[in-house]
Amino acid sequence: LPSQFSGLLGTVYRRGNLSFTRDGSALISPVGNRISVFDLKNNKCETFPLATRLNIVCVGLSPDGSLAILIDEEGAALLVSLIGKCVIHHFYFHKPVHSVSFSPDGKKFVITKDNVALMYHAPGKKREFNAFVLDKTYYGPYDETTCIDWTDDSKCFAVGSKDMSTWVFGAERWANLIYYSLGGHKDIIVACFFEENSLDLYTISQDAALCVWQCDTELDGLKPMPPKDAAREKNAEKNDEEFFEEPKGEEIRGKANPNEQETRDKVKYSRVAKYFFNKEGDFNNLTSAAYHKKTHLLVTGFASGIFHLHELPDFNLIHSLSISDQRIASISINCTGDWIAFGCSGLGQLLVWEWQSESYVLKQQGHFNSMVSLAYSPDGQYIVTGGEDGKVKVWNTSSSFCFVTFTEHTSGVTAVTFTSNGYVILSASLDGTVRAFDLHRYRNFRTFTSPRPSQFSCLAVDSSGEIVSAGSQDSFEIFIWSMQSGRLLDVLSGHEGPISSLSFNPMKCVLASASWDKTVKLWDMLDSWRTKETLILNSDVLVVAFRPDGKELAVAALNGQITFWDHENGVQTGSIEGRHDLQMGRKELDKITAKQAAKGKSFTTLCYSADGQSVLAGGLSKFVCIYNVKEQILMKKFEISCNFSLDAMEEYLDRRKMTEFGSMALIDEGAGGEDGVAIPLPGVERGDMSYRHFKPEIRVTCLRFSPTGRSWAATTTEGLLIYSLDSGLIFDPFELDIDVTPSNIHKTLHQKEYTMAIIMAFKLNEKKLIQEVVEAVPSNEIDVVCSSLPDLYVEKVLEFLASAFEISCHLEFYLIWAHKLLMLHGQKLKTRSVKLLPVIQFLQKSIQHHFEDVSKLCEWNIYNIKYALAVSQQRGMKRLAEETLVDEDDLDSDSDYLM
Repeated sequence: LPSQFSGLLGTVYRRGNLSFTRDGSALISPVGNRISVFDLKNNKCETFPLATRLNIVCVGLSPDGSLAILIDEEGAALLVSLIGKCVIHHFYFHKPVHSVSFSPDGKKFVITKDNVALMYHAPGKKREFNAFVLDKTYYGPYDETTCIDWTDDSKCFAVGSKDMSTWVFGAERWANLIYYSLGGHKDIIVACFFEENSLDLYTISQDAALCVWQCDTELDGLKPMPPKDAAREKNAEKNDEEFFEEPKGEEIRGKANPNEQETRDKVKYSRVAKYFFNKEGDFNNLTSAAYHKKTHLLVTGFASGIFHLHELPDFNLIHSLSISDQRIASISINCTGDWIAFGCSGLGQLLVWEWQSESYVLKQQGHFNSMVSLAYSPDGQYIVTGGEDGKVKVWNTSSSFCFVTFTEHTSGVTAVTFTSNGYVILSASLDGTVRAFDLHRYRNFRTFTSPRPSQFSCLAVDSSGEIVSAGSQDSFEIFIWSMQSGRLLDVLSGHEGPISSLSFNPMKCVLASASWDKTVKLWDMLDSWRTKETLILNSDVLVVAFRPDGKELAVAALNGQITFWDHENGVQTGSIEGRHDLQMGRKELDKITAKQAAKGKSFTTLCYSADGQSVLAGGLSKFVCIYNVKEQILMKKFEISCNFSLDAMEEYLDRRKMTEFGSMALIDEGAGGEDGVAIPLPGVERGDMSYRHFKPEIRVTCLRFSPTGRSWAATTTEGLLIYSLDSGLIFDPFELDIDVTPSNIHKTLHQKEYTMAIIMAFKLNEKKLIQEVVEAVPSNEIDVVCSSLPDLYVEKVLEFLASAFEISCHLEFYLIWAHKLLMLHGQKLKTRSVKLLPVIQFLQKSIQHHFEDVSKLCEWNIYNIKYALAVSQQRGMKRLAEETLVDEDDLDSDSDYLM
């Protein structure tokens, strides 16, 4: 199965800075160790297939929008092409980096780390041996540097610091400005911004104070250094540099209080005004800010989730709004100044707000804690997920957006599923309810409960969607309800341990239940719910799944084995020893090695592929294993994540983190001024000692294969990952012989032998060529071609049509093809329905998608035509003179306008 990563749903923002693309219509958001691009015009989201080693903390975009620099928690950087979506260069800054910013002309970029600012030559359009060449190092601040802003002509940049000072540095050595230090604040500098085409500066500190600085010189007034002074300075530096092996670039060392001689004939700043955001008694830390230079719009975000919009330099409040109950970690404004993006890392929220119309352009939020389960809709178009936060969310697989969230559950959701018609979602929860949600009206229309409150751990619904069953964790019983009436039909008892998994046979009304009492019981729903069969295993059973054709049952147990059963005869047909394939990682605080820990681990989630030939298995590890059922061998192992910010990623402990007193992970660093909500206790230097810092552990909680057979999804600590089977890059011919070449296919096409050309194109299996051949068939000959197609190629054409619907605009043409094929070959296809089901569902999903789009348009047009007709009839009616109170000319002009 040549699957490759195709999307990340369920998480929209983790930490780091948001940035809009150059045209302002798309937003780039760091999600853990990946980046997602939200196309706000076309309502689509895409996650790039590249990842850093740790979580991304800052992203810098080049002004032309083609390159991005991604820097992770340890200072490892990736240079990424946003056009090719690939990594161009790796670089390591050796220390955590706070921010990165390209100059507006795109020639330089600055990063801030520790108490220095480093200026590099920006990677050019030509090929270079080393993409990151250090140009200058700027010293000055005493504490860590926090933010950067450039002047519009790239001559100077400003850097804010935790020592409450802001420094203005010249990108070149100007005669009248090399460095300048500004004070005036009583807290960490959060942001600094230059005014448009000016050296005037705004600085904003964490205690919500804004200083306005005026400069006595314009940008044009910056004088280049006389050549002899520059040469003298260069020589002085050369003498210093003799001790160093490698050229370090130029160094500029600023002083906080230079003497009079040094400041003579230099640029001077004066503070014109100081404003405060907080009203009396409102101690609310300012956590992020953004400024739009053209419209003079300042947006500030606070630790309590409020944001303010001000117009500068007069500091007029436009409006303020509370958008979250967590701190706003990042703000970005697009190039036109219409849209403002906010990121809240506490809840993983991403919002785009249009401030003039006061409406949301985008409002997305992932699950607060980890996701626990997922299910595909029957047509593969939607995915529903349930999380420990008690929310049930429905995602669109083509746009990657969540379009509805149900919050009725009061405790964690343990299982979710769709009914066979695809319009009802069921979810089981630890709050003792099973709820049914309607996807037409988005409401909770049924709530199923048990006579005595019990926590439900698993859920299944039969193929008709009429019988709902849930397994209990504490009373060891299975409850059966009717979907129609909402009444409890029966309580199945017999298990002697908590019920861990339920699964209905897709073809018959048989329910399989797995329990910790080392048995799997099969219940016949039609024969008064009697136990038909009990399968006895030699370990606690964790998960059970039926093959899509209902003829086989897969069972995963606590000893790491996956066993396959012919449930009709109660015979075991095969088993897989999977424990060694799971490959556990060692957590930071584990006392035993990963190898020892793996002996007690097993698969906790299992599912069949759409064709039933292979099985996917995952558990408390970063790997997902795909096994071939017939051969009982491991086909492929997918590494779900390479993010070392998560726990249990490494197999061995990092010796560098070990001290004589134990692991460094045991030491909880008080989260100082980082998170903006530190409560300083008396005598405590950094932050609040009661703050807990934890690393989430990597795990796969649920796996599901799409009914279309084109992709599979996994809910993990990172979010909902989707892997699609990509056949576009592989040359995969079918029954190829020596005469089948592109030129021969074109020749056959010219001779109007369409059926032959189609068969030859499918033998070569090149998608572009198949499309060319199919689209060359005249619409009046489709009937003839369809009837003369061999059976083997009918399903291949159907599969091609399903994928062509997704991208092609020839809607009617392909609909004629699909219609003729299904009408002429329907009876023969029915006999192979189980094998063909994924293809048919893929086709249905594509057609349904178009139907929804086109039907809305048609309804709107029908309405407009009816309205136009009604108006024209009204206009032609003869009116009696005495009734005509309105002047006729007015009415005519009105209706003309309406037309």
